[in-house]
Amino acid sequence: MSPDRPVGDLFRRFRERLSAERPGTRFRADRHGGDERLSVERDRAAGRDNGSRATAAGPGVGRTDAGSRDAGLAPHPSRDAAPRRRRGGGEQLNVPPAEFTSYYGRPVLKPPVWRWDIAAYLFTGGLAAGSSLLAAGGQLTGRPALRRAGRVTALAAVGASTYFLVNDLGRPSRFHHMLRVAKVTSPMSVGTWILSVFGPAAGVAAVAEAAPLLPERGVLGLGRRLLPPAGHAAGVVAAVTAPALATYTGVLLADTAVPSWHEAYPELPAVFAGSALASGAGVGLVAAPGAQAGPARRLAVAGAAMELWGSHRVENRLGLLSEPYTQGTPGKLLRAGRALTAAGVAGALLGRRSRVLSALSGGALIAASVCTRFGIFHGGVASARDPRYTVVPQRERADRRAAGRD
Repeated sequence: MSPDRPVGDLFRRFRERLSAERPGTRFRADRHGGDERLSVERDRAAGRDNGSRATAAGPGVGRTDAGSRDAGLAPHPSRDAAPRRRRGGGEQLNVPPAEFTSYYGRPVLKPPVWRWDIAAYLFTGGLAAGSSLLAAGGQLTGRPALRRAGRVTALAAVGASTYFLVNDLGRPSRFHHMLRVAKVTSPMSVGTWILSVFGPAAGVAAVAEAAPLLPERGVLGLGRRLLPPAGHAAGVVAAVTAPALATYTGVLLADTAVPSWHEAYPELPAVFAGSALASGAGVGLVAAPGAQAGPARRLAVAGAAMELWGSHRVENRLGLLSEPYTQGTPGKLLRAGRALTAAGVAGALLGRRSRVLSALSGGALIAASVCTRFGIFHGGVASARDPRYTVVPQRERADRRAAGRD
């Protein structure tokens, strides 16, 4: 590059200005092969030593803390400070650990689109299952009032369950389409088939209770003779299917990505099973006379114990994910459910000779089942709406895996 050219003039003026600002240096231009090389000769006679790039404190370096202070610059990053060590070994990055939050505080998961009718479906399904077990107990022990109350309630409850489920699906044909496939790994598919088996069996058992009203002769007389044995067989089928109907909804909720439902997968089936038994026992205490309510009382004690144990685990074992079950509307509902369950069991045991007290105890057990089902439902929805319940447990699991590797 020739000094006579405009670019050469600009470069020459740049060297002169730089020499004026830094008197301790002198520039010398050499020509080699048509290119100009710039070399710096330091004036050591003046006693100045700018040092190296790594350790110098002279002007124009600005690569360390000391050099940056002299040059009026701020080092980024600091090079004089010793690097921090990570707990598991290795050099700590200068960038601080990221704090994982959701985008503008929005939920990480899409909250369930289920409405109140699914919560009602959870309750009516459990009531149908518990009532069919109560009816089977009355059938096997010769208690007709208990059998009749259980069968009629089971039919009414399973009919309401079908309505709530179809209403949530939007069109009745969707329920029919779900029967085209049987998938064992899908709780929804299994539940559809369970409901399809339980519903007709409960219907036949309930219709059989009308056999004494039919005439003794003619075609209807034939029905009068055939319905009781058919009702007994159908009642056994319904009772055998009832445990699956009572618990599959808990498996269905735990199979979702909703944090407080998914983490409670061991307890939800137990909670729903206990709630179903307690509600069925409540039907027996309300409808049957005291002399025939013995199986209902025993069923109430067993169901209440299972429900209270599961609810306690859900509210205390899950750590952070237990919060949605103890705060707000879910917390109020679950606390009310526990209180009603305890009152119902106490009334059932103490009111053996009081028809009114037994009926009040049965109503308390049924109301407790409603509170428990709705409380579990709303607790899961609340955990999906708050990103903290998704992000924090994921961070804790990642930290535990990292500590295990270290």
